[in-house]
Amino acid sequence: MNDNRDIYKSAGIIIRSRRLLVEKDVDKEYFISPGGKIEQGETPEEALIRELDEEFHIKVKEEDLEEFGHFHAPASGQEERTVHMNVFLVKKHLGKISHGYKVEKILWLSSKVPKEIKVGSIFEHEVIPRLKKLNLID
Repeated sequence: MNDNRDIYKSAGIIIRSRRLLVEKDVDKEYFISPGGKIEQGETPEEALIRELDEEFHIKVKEEDLEEFGHFHAPASGQEERTVHMNVFLVKKHLGKISHGYKVEKILWLSSKVPKEIKVGSIFEHEVIPRLKKLNLID
Protein backbone atom coordinates (compact mmCIF):
# COMPACT_ATOMS: atom_id res chain seq x y z
CA MET A 1 0.00 0.00 0.00
CA ASN A 2 1.14 3.52 -0.77
CA ASP A 3 2.62 4.95 2.44
CA ASN A 4 1.02 8.40 2.05
CA ARG A 5 -2.40 6.74 2.12
CA ASP A 6 -1.66 5.10 5.46
CA ILE A 7 -2.57 6.74 8.76
CA TYR A 8 -0.18 6.56 11.72
CA LYS A 9 -1.84 7.11 15.08
CA SER A 10 -1.17 6.83 18.75
CA ALA A 11 -4.04 5.86 21.07
CA GLY A 12 -4.60 5.75 24.79
CA ILE A 13 -6.59 3.36 26.93
CA ILE A 14 -8.13 5.18 29.87
CA ILE A 15 -10.23 3.02 32.18
CA ARG A 16 -12.47 4.23 34.98
CA SER A 17 -14.80 1.97 36.98
CA ARG A 18 -14.04 -0.89 34.57
CA ARG A 19 -15.21 1.21 31.58
CA LEU A 20 -13.17 2.38 28.59
CA LEU A 21 -13.11 6.02 27.50
CA VAL A 22 -13.99 6.69 23.85
CA GLU A 23 -14.81 9.94 22.08
CA LYS A 24 -16.53 11.14 18.93
CA ASP A 25 -15.28 14.17 17.06
CA VAL A 26 -17.74 16.72 15.67
CA ASP A 27 -16.98 15.73 12.06
CA LYS A 28 -16.95 11.91 12.50
CA GLU A 29 -19.52 9.15 12.92
CA TYR A 30 -17.31 6.64 14.77
CA PHE A 31 -16.33 6.67 18.43
CA ILE A 32 -12.58 6.29 18.72
CA SER A 33 -9.96 6.03 21.40
CA PRO A 34 -8.31 9.12 22.81
CA GLY A 35 -5.31 10.02 20.69
CA GLY A 36 -4.57 10.99 17.15
CA LYS A 37 -2.17 11.24 14.27
CA ILE A 38 1.56 11.18 14.91
CA GLU A 39 3.10 14.37 13.56
CA GLN A 40 6.47 14.47 11.83
CA GLY A 41 9.28 14.30 14.37
CA GLU A 42 7.07 12.96 17.19
CA THR A 43 7.33 9.61 18.91
CA PRO A 44 4.08 7.71 19.45
CA GLU A 45 4.29 8.58 23.16
CA GLU A 46 4.79 12.31 22.47
CA ALA A 47 1.83 12.31 20.06
CA LEU A 48 -0.45 10.67 22.62
CA ILE A 49 0.59 13.05 25.40
CA ARG A 50 -0.08 16.05 23.10
CA GLU A 51 -3.43 14.67 21.93
CA LEU A 52 -4.65 13.88 25.48
CA ASP A 53 -3.95 17.48 26.45
CA GLU A 54 -5.71 18.87 23.34
CA GLU A 55 -8.72 16.52 23.42
CA PHE A 56 -9.36 16.12 27.15
CA HIS A 57 -7.29 18.77 28.96
CA ILE A 58 -5.36 16.16 30.94
CA LYS A 59 -1.62 15.96 31.55
CA VAL A 60 0.21 12.66 31.15
CA LYS A 61 3.88 11.86 31.64
CA GLU A 62 5.67 9.39 29.40
CA GLU A 63 6.45 7.13 32.37
CA ASP A 64 2.69 6.80 32.96
CA LEU A 65 2.20 5.12 29.57
CA GLU A 66 2.49 1.35 29.21
CA GLU A 67 2.71 -0.19 25.74
CA PHE A 68 -0.37 -2.29 24.99
CA GLY A 69 0.22 -3.19 21.36
CA HIS A 70 0.66 -2.12 17.75
CA PHE A 71 -2.29 -2.77 15.45
CA HIS A 72 -3.14 -2.40 11.74
CA ALA A 73 -6.61 -2.29 10.18
CA PRO A 74 -8.63 -0.61 7.45
CA ALA A 75 -9.65 2.87 8.62
CA SER A 76 -13.27 3.05 9.80
CA GLY A 77 -15.24 4.85 7.13
CA GLN A 78 -12.14 5.00 4.87
CA GLU A 79 -11.54 1.30 4.24
CA GLU A 80 -9.19 2.00 1.31
CA ARG A 81 -6.68 3.36 3.87
CA THR A 82 -4.78 1.46 6.58
CA VAL A 83 -4.43 2.69 10.15
CA HIS A 84 -1.22 1.77 11.99
CA MET A 85 -1.91 2.37 15.68
CA ASN A 86 0.40 2.32 18.68
CA VAL A 87 -1.80 1.74 21.72
CA PHE A 88 -0.82 2.53 25.32
CA LEU A 89 -2.45 2.03 28.70
CA VAL A 90 -2.62 5.39 30.45
CA LYS A 91 -1.84 4.42 34.04
CA LYS A 92 -2.18 7.92 35.52
CA HIS A 93 -3.13 11.45 34.47
CA LEU A 94 -3.53 14.88 36.06
CA GLY A 95 -6.67 16.93 35.58
CA LYS A 96 -10.34 16.25 35.05
CA ILE A 97 -11.31 14.75 31.70
CA SER A 98 -13.34 17.33 29.78
CA HIS A 99 -14.29 18.05 26.17
CA GLY A 100 -11.41 19.62 24.30
CA TYR A 101 -10.57 20.35 20.67
CA LYS A 102 -13.19 18.87 18.29
CA VAL A 103 -14.59 16.42 20.88
CA GLU A 104 -18.38 16.27 20.57
CA LYS A 105 -19.20 13.30 22.82
CA ILE A 106 -17.46 11.22 25.47
CA LEU A 107 -18.62 7.72 26.45
CA TRP A 108 -17.43 5.14 28.96
CA LEU A 109 -17.95 1.68 27.41
CA SER A 110 -17.93 -1.87 28.71
CA SER A 111 -17.08 -4.77 26.40
CA LYS A 112 -20.78 -4.92 25.44
CA VAL A 113 -20.95 -2.01 23.04
CA PRO A 114 -24.55 -1.02 22.18
CA LYS A 115 -25.41 -1.72 18.52
CA GLU A 116 -26.17 1.95 17.82
CA ILE A 117 -22.62 2.97 18.83
CA LYS A 118 -20.05 2.69 16.02
CA VAL A 119 -16.55 2.11 17.39
CA GLY A 120 -13.33 2.29 15.36
CA SER A 121 -12.30 -1.11 14.01
CA ILE A 122 -9.06 -1.59 15.95
CA PHE A 123 -10.73 -0.92 19.28
CA GLU A 124 -13.85 -2.89 18.37
CA HIS A 125 -12.05 -6.01 17.09
CA GLU A 126 -8.70 -5.96 18.91
CA VAL A 127 -8.46 -3.73 21.97
CA ILE A 128 -11.87 -4.12 23.65
CA PRO A 129 -11.86 -7.95 23.46
CA ARG A 130 -8.30 -8.03 24.82
CA LEU A 131 -9.20 -5.66 27.69
CA LYS A 132 -12.15 -7.94 28.53
CA LYS A 133 -9.93 -11.05 28.41
CA LEU A 134 -7.41 -9.32 30.72
CA ASN A 135 -10.35 -8.54 33.07
CA LEU A 136 -9.72 -4.78 32.88
CA ILE A 137 -13.24 -3.88 31.68
CA ASP A 138 -16.66 -5.43 32.24
